[in-house]
Amino acid sequence: MALIKDLATVNAELQQQKDRVDNVDFKMVTFSLAGKDYGVDIMNVKEIAKADKFTFVPNAASYVRGVYNLRGDIIPIIDLRSFFHLPLEKKKDGIENMLILRIEERVYGTIVDKIDKVVGINTSTIQPPHPIFGDINIKFISGVVEKQGDLYIILDVIRIFSTQKEEDKQKSHGPIPESAGEGYFTPPAAAQTPAEKPPINDSDLGFIQESLVALKHFSVSNVNEFWLRKRFAEWSSVRSGADIQLRNVNDADEFLGNFYSPYNGIFWDDDYAGMVRDMLPDMPSNNIQVWNLGCGKGYESFSFACILKQRYPDGHIKIWAHDNDIMAISQAPNMIFNLEDIPEYCRAYMSKGRNGYSFTQIIKDAIVFEYHDILNENALPDLDIILARDILSFFPAETQAQLIAFFMEKLKKRGVVILGANEQLPESEWQPIGREPISAFIRSS
Repeated sequence: MALIKDLATVNAELQQQKDRVDNVDFKMVTFSLAGKDYGVDIMNVKEIAKADKFTFVPNAASYVRGVYNLRGDIIPIIDLRSFFHLPLEKKKDGIENMLILRIEERVYGTIVDKIDKVVGINTSTIQPPHPIFGDINIKFISGVVEKQGDLYIILDVIRIFSTQKEEDKQKSHGPIPESAGEGYFTPPAAAQTPAEKPPINDSDLGFIQESLVALKHFSVSNVNEFWLRKRFAEWSSVRSGADIQLRNVNDADEFLGNFYSPYNGIFWDDDYAGMVRDMLPDMPSNNIQVWNLGCGKGYESFSFACILKQRYPDGHIKIWAHDNDIMAISQAPNMIFNLEDIPEYCRAYMSKGRNGYSFTQIIKDAIVFEYHDILNENALPDLDIILARDILSFFPAETQAQLIAFFMEKLKKRGVVILGANEQLPESEWQPIGREPISAFIRSS
């Protein structure tokens, strides 16, 4: 009788396992990479494609094969073998298999060896990842699952590609808001440890300083300490007790609300552009070299190019527009605009096409959009102007000092630096020019 009961129990368990397997609540697109099988949540897969020609992106990371025109959309192409440091294989016909992934609002192309099929599983059958299941970093694996004798490694593509995900769980830094200056450069993990902070006696202010580093990568230094103290006085006048402290990202966003320069992520308006134009000094040469750090989608670069063309009508202008957002950099040169979105000072440099307005070739030729991280080596010519609005404050104080020293090294005599509205340079070496809300400086020597 006990034997019959045990068999019944076994049969019940087997039936439960079968029911669990048959209950599909997760589908993945499977593919092979270096002889192993992988899966990606089908909800992140936009489509599959084949291609053999990609446009090279200067200074891109080694795993970026370039960009690709997917029916009018310019998308970055990531070689997963290179990304995971796997041996590379060159296709005989040059045609690559691609999974086109949609991560949040962005689209990426990923090169894989072979795309297999769609596999449905029950999430309860997914096991935690273990280092023996792949040659890739375990932090990029969300789990492993067996299906009909095949073992699949499920990739966490959100962690791999989303800029909003932290790659180091031991760091407590939060994501940087889009308002933090167009095209903010995210420092690598090694650069995110704050340097020694300037002494602040007030304990509440000191705690806010530490919170800004942890929550927003905002590091206090001589560049922004004047603004910080002024902002803290305003903040503490309307808050008291525990409410003074920054408890979360939303509090930090509110505290930094009036730090950023005007017109981030959009064209500069006519009044602001006029102030910038009137502030710019005469240049010793007609060859005007400009470095635009954190150019983002290009609105700042296009605005500044039009201003420079008006201020120096006979000048030969070249703007090195750098950012480490490969999507933004790839799309910037070919942006199309509505006429009502274009400020008056830019309209003389626009031409109408079938789908809208774009900048004329004289403006496009003046700007070199390049994928680049500010912390890497900068192979730039001697510069007349550096445009770095709201960039310095989001690096550790030590890195800020290094960048300012680099500015001094690369600028020509009487060269100009334009910082964020609430950033400043030491007056012992730099002479302030312009007026609020423009914070600009000329080399004193």
